[in-house]
Amino acid sequence: MNLGWLSLLALIPILTVFLLLVVLRWPAKRAMPIAFFVTALAAYFLWEVPGHQIGAASVKGVVTALEVLFIVFGAVLLLNTLKESGAIHTIRQGFIEISPDRRVQAIIICWLFGSFIEGASGWGTPAAILAPLLVAIGFPAMASVMVALIIQSTPVSYGAVGTPILVGVSSGLAGADNVAVEASGLGLTVDEYVRMIGGQVSIIHGIVGLFIPLIMVTMLTFFFGKNRSLKEGCEVWPFAIFAGLAFTIPYMIVANVLGPEFPSLFGGLIGLAIVVPAAKKGWLLPKRSWSFAHESMWDPEWTGTLKADSLAEPTIRPWVAWLPYVLIGLLLVLTRLNGLPFGNWLKRLEFSVEGLFGTAISITSTPLFLPGFIMVIASLVGYVIYRMKVDSYMHAVKQSSAMIVRAAPALLFAVPMVQVFINSGDNASGFVSMPLVLAEGVSQLVGESWPLVAPVIGALGAFVAGSNTISNMMFSLFQFGTAENVGLNPATIVALQAVGGAAGNMICVHNVVAASATAGLIGKEGALIRKLLIPTGYYLFFAGAIGYVAFFGIGFNIGTIMAILVIIGIVWMIVKGNQQKKEKLNNIEEKFGG
Repeated sequence: MNLGWLSLLALIPILTVFLLLVVLRWPAKRAMPIAFFVTALAAYFLWEVPGHQIGAASVKGVVTALEVLFIVFGAVLLLNTLKESGAIHTIRQGFIEISPDRRVQAIIICWLFGSFIEGASGWGTPAAILAPLLVAIGFPAMASVMVALIIQSTPVSYGAVGTPILVGVSSGLAGADNVAVEASGLGLTVDEYVRMIGGQVSIIHGIVGLFIPLIMVTMLTFFFGKNRSLKEGCEVWPFAIFAGLAFTIPYMIVANVLGPEFPSLFGGLIGLAIVVPAAKKGWLLPKRSWSFAHESMWDPEWTGTLKADSLAEPTIRPWVAWLPYVLIGLLLVLTRLNGLPFGNWLKRLEFSVEGLFGTAISITSTPLFLPGFIMVIASLVGYVIYRMKVDSYMHAVKQSSAMIVRAAPALLFAVPMVQVFINSGDNASGFVSMPLVLAEGVSQLVGESWPLVAPVIGALGAFVAGSNTISNMMFSLFQFGTAENVGLNPATIVALQAVGGAAGNMICVHNVVAASATAGLIGKEGALIRKLLIPTGYYLFFAGAIGYVAFFGIGFNIGTIMAILVIIGIVWMIVKGNQQKKEKLNNIEEKFGG
């Protein structure tokens, strides 16, 4: 069959998800079962995938979905423990003391604290932790999920102590063998080559990610502000870019000096140490803070079942209130570092099935190693240190369980759909898997302009797989081979793949469903994805431009034009922000003069 037609057929599952979720705005619990059956039918009838292969992939997807639900449960249980104990009032007051400005709070909580959590854990854990925390301190649920997912981009390539690079890219290039890597003329081992790629990834991320805090707060004020104003988000541009630099500079240095394990971890910690004191002193901040309108004025679409408690006098000391989150960060780091034994201890409880239904598909689950288990431990610590009553804690458990039940239907079909899609290469038709068919179809059309498209392929992999690591496993070797075929440096093309794979995490269905569930926002996944296409589009557009310029230089070419367009957009945002400041100053002067 012609590759073009085959690529269109392989696109059917993705188009189904996009049509139902984004265009028709169906809730994921209705859309994903249909998407699953469409994917299974396409695999069976078009790719001639055996029924037992589809069944094995589906079962693997169900197990993965249950693991994701466990992570969501842990995050929501911790939040409900903080609410029931009253510790959330102390945390909220702490953020108000740093700055009452909601834009500043979003940057500190999501961009910096979230990047640290991503570096320690991955698995979409930051969004699961941050979304309910933001709701609890007074953000609309949809705004909370949106900003929590926007930062599922720059730090993701080094999530879970570098797993997307050290496991994803390394496993993906395993088929290249040392001979192919050495043929690149560098004479490096695969491990050295992968670490070099990791350094390049950080540079591209550092340039693109620098402006993510500014884009995040601008979307916050435009979609959820009383005035629906871009200017109010742009107004905080000096602080947003300062926070961007405070993370990306140490992030790039660590990636190129120490390797892929710690860039997001150290970048988040160093950024917090720099930005929080600056925010307390009001450095680079507008004179007047910004907040949401009163809750009575919110669009009903913004809210979910999780609500912020009314303001109350804090009764728990700040360090005690924050202790569960500190414990999460500490335990995640200690259990993810390979040189320490703690992770292996947790992995001793393992459930595994080899050759499921006679296929090559295997299932392995280590429930104690999942971030959800660590969050449950942190919740139990909260129960003890907050001296909670049993009834109060059980109420938190009951509320959390009810939320998981509401989130389960979407995830229990979304993740199996992904597994069927990915595992469609074992078939009687002779076709490669659906994702590889799509990638090959695009590569045939694009040719030397591949640097523009390489990040999009990475994002496609993350969108369908819900994981940067799996996207890198699927496509790194394909990207390597395509680069060699069109005469480009394979290392940079694989780096663009990893960057795109990180950006795709913002819109992947199971991340959106899981984060929404933690904030009690069920059935509005399509509306969120439509909003998140904006930062995802920016990320892929700018990364592609950087990749093109890296190969073909600055000149009259498509890459340079694309980069200039991004720079013009950022300058426009800065100009709008300065106009907003002047307008506010003029209003104050008029009132004072009056």
